Amino acid sequence: MQPDCLILYVHSPAESVLFYRSLLGREPIEQSPNFAMFMLNDKTLLGLWAAHDVRPTGPHRGGGAEIGITVGSDDEVNAAVAAWKASGWPVLQAPTAMDFGFTAVTADPDGHRVRVFRPTQG
Repeated sequence: MQPDCLILYVHSPAESVLFYRSLLGREPIEQSPNFAMFMLNDKTLLGLWAAHDVRPTGPHRGGGAEIGITVGSDDEVNAAVAAWKASGWPVLQAPTAMDFGFTAVTADPDGHRVRVFRPTQG
């Protein structure tokens, strides 16, 4: 088995689609009132499922994990943060050098974190 789909439980799939459409620069491949799906790459999907519709039910809270987006330069990290600010998204971590690379973090409308980073070279 090979995992190929990440599903986030969200308050409003429509609101989350606006965020991820802008973040990813693409349209969802599927969308209904309670669910939406984006292709992240050739093999991986991102689903956005209305938390009230998830079965079995359980505690659904955002922010306990991250979606990571690897970029090739510090300039791309800085450009991402500028785009987040222009979109009115929160900057949870300003561009920062960490042991794994240069990074910054925003969050979607439900608090799911999105980290952009340029890995440490070598």
